[in-house]
Amino acid sequence: MRVGLALACLLAAGVATAQRVEGDVARAEGAYEVEVPVRNQGAAERNTAFARALSQVLGKISGDRSAAARPGVGEEMRRASEYVRSYDYRQDEGISDVSGAPSYQTTLIVRFDQDKVDGIMSALGLPIWPSPRPKPVLWLAIDDGKGPRLVGLQQGAAARAALDRAQARGYRLGLPAGSAAEMAAAGAIWRGDTAAIARLSSRYQPPMQLLGKLYRNKGGWKADWIFVDRGRVLSRWSTENSDARRAMQGGADGAADALVRRYAKQSPGTGTPGTYAVLVTGIDSADDYIRLSAQLQKVSVVKRFVPVRATPDGLELMLELSTGMSGFKRLIDDDVLVSGDSDAVPQVFQLR
Repeated sequence: MRVGLALACLLAAGVATAQRVEGDVARAEGAYEVEVPVRNQGAAERNTAFARALSQVLGKISGDRSAAARPGVGEEMRRASEYVRSYDYRQDEGISDVSGAPSYQTTLIVRFDQDKVDGIMSALGLPIWPSPRPKPVLWLAIDDGKGPRLVGLQQGAAARAALDRAQARGYRLGLPAGSAAEMAAAGAIWRGDTAAIARLSSRYQPPMQLLGKLYRNKGGWKADWIFVDRGRVLSRWSTENSDARRAMQGGADGAADALVRRYAKQSPGTGTPGTYAVLVTGIDSADDYIRLSAQLQKVSVVKRFVPVRATPDGLELMLELSTGMSGFKRLIDDDVLVSGDSDAVPQVFQLR
């Protein structure tokens, strides 16, 4: 019970709401801010939304759409409120599809502390996709049965699903201006003529192109994609869905994956997962052990810890970690537990 009480106190972190001038509209800006729809403004709903928001931020910064499934990330998501710098709400008005009456959607805007989030990523070994990020040109041709036609700036609404999905993945896609020569390039896109599109795209920077052809297929939609970087084909893939918008989103996802593989930087090594022997000094009472236990339960990479024996030098423990010892050291609270001599066997920590 005492350990549970200590943990509850440790996890009860206060978060500030943002101060805004009357008339301002709260919006997410930057990689460490996201918008999450919520059902209400209650604390329970907000904390659940914080976890979803942190998952999105980790995905944007790493470029890894599976970041939330990485070892240790789930535990950090449960503590997401501790990494929130501020939050705000916005009411969006729409029209009901059924009755045509006004409808309202509450959106939570979450702003995370950059240093704390970067610390999580480093400790868990998540890759970092550095900024500024490139803005490839999306050369999308759509054939709805009347022949392929290019989506230029004037037809941007037709590609909105791909453009929005790129933003959700942490980068942007551009569209060609839609000159006569560009509109005539739909045939080159359909043939997969990357050289011809690269020549047309030479006026845009950077020299990256995402070629996509979207067409009806077996009662649904299929899109074939080619991602080109400086004349080199980095990836080819196809997406299918009954909804054309979801098929388009697959293009933005595939381009993000190709960019991450090429440009993301791995975080500093976190070591090899396994079981490690440690010696903790400074434990002079039952209260000291409760503080140590609470700290270890709070560290997301600690899967299990087992006291081995008490000696005159301190308490020996076996830590089962989902990362190596370096990842563990990055996540511990220095106000509670301090790393000692890294060359000692077992490794030594001092309880403050």
